[in-house]
Amino acid sequence: MVADSDQYARVRRKDSHGRPPLSTEALFSSANFTLSLLPVRLAHRIQALRNLPFIVVSNPHIAQIYNNYVHSLSTLLPYQERRITNLEDEIQFTEVMADLVQTHSNTIPTLARGFLECRKYISPRDITYFLDEHLRARIGTRLIAEQHIALHLSSTPHNGGASKSQEHDQSSYIGVIDTALRPAEIVRHCEAFVGEICELKYGVRPTVVINGQSDARMTHVPTHLEYIITELLKNAFRATVESGKEREPIEITIAAAPDAPEVAVIEPDTVFGEPKVPSGSSIPGVTIRIRDRGGGISPEVLPSIWAYSFTTFTDENVMGMGEPKRSGGNGNTDALNAISGAGGDSSSLAGLGYGLPLGRAYAEHFGGGVQIQSLWGWGTDAYLKLKGLGSSR
Repeated sequence: MVADSDQYARVRRKDSHGRPPLSTEALFSSANFTLSLLPVRLAHRIQALRNLPFIVVSNPHIAQIYNNYVHSLSTLLPYQERRITNLEDEIQFTEVMADLVQTHSNTIPTLARGFLECRKYISPRDITYFLDEHLRARIGTRLIAEQHIALHLSSTPHNGGASKSQEHDQSSYIGVIDTALRPAEIVRHCEAFVGEICELKYGVRPTVVINGQSDARMTHVPTHLEYIITELLKNAFRATVESGKEREPIEITIAAAPDAPEVAVIEPDTVFGEPKVPSGSSIPGVTIRIRDRGGGISPEVLPSIWAYSFTTFTDENVMGMGEPKRSGGNGNTDALNAISGAGGDSSSLAGLGYGLPLGRAYAEHFGGGVQIQSLWGWGTDAYLKLKGLGSSR
């Protein structure tokens, strides 16, 4: 498994080097650093797949994922023999990165189907261990590739012009990182999305009340936060409506962590790298509490909410993505999951029980976390702790 230190911030804030538009030299540095990381990470995933029982790897879905990783590694290896030192190579390399991201876009649902079909040949514990390691590594690998692609697209050597430079001077983004992200805006965006799904399915939608420090800002990856908030809101909306408490608002509280005496400052020397955190200091962050009156989680279900579920679909569902079979209040089979999302992971993971564990993996990637506190018969509090990726100076 990739070392824990590799799960933390890889994009460093810079005044001239890291903030787009990048110079030609900085763009090459980004490409070469990306190239130094990805082949090793892909090779680890290939080895992990090879360590599975042969009958499991022989499954068509899992074999497809294995072949995708082998293909991606084979396209990157020729670049390791030389450094990227000209724009032509950098552009070609970025196209390879874009192809890699697209190739692996359906990795999670494809693996899920494969393991569902192989559940007789591998224990749930081994599946959970493999998926937890694999999905966490995938988050980092995808982030590294997408970061370089975003820096490439926002830089001027090949896409230049004074207007472009002025536009990026106004932007708070460094690649896929938003240095002035407002969690309250993400919550409202996710609320609208989940609310439409809820109203389509049930005919009603609960209201959402945001209190606390709604103007708080931090440095984070917006797409990660969107996924986590969407999953937590889906659970809260479903529980609230199905318990008949749709008139009770879902309360979301945002609390910004107080500034520490010393803040980890990201040094402007490379495009990627590990933050040098002074001893005893901490990175500012935000805690978000999502509170619902949906009756809570039953004691029978609560111990398994972080486990990947492989038994909520029938064999017909596995092959045809039909409606998941209801199973007496199991949160892994809620109706919102069954129809949510127009694409990507959320819709195709309907009923597979991946929402909470994957959301927690996204939060923990940068040192945060998700905790669930259930008051059976009353409601549930979900606490999302996020660490900023650097100071917000």
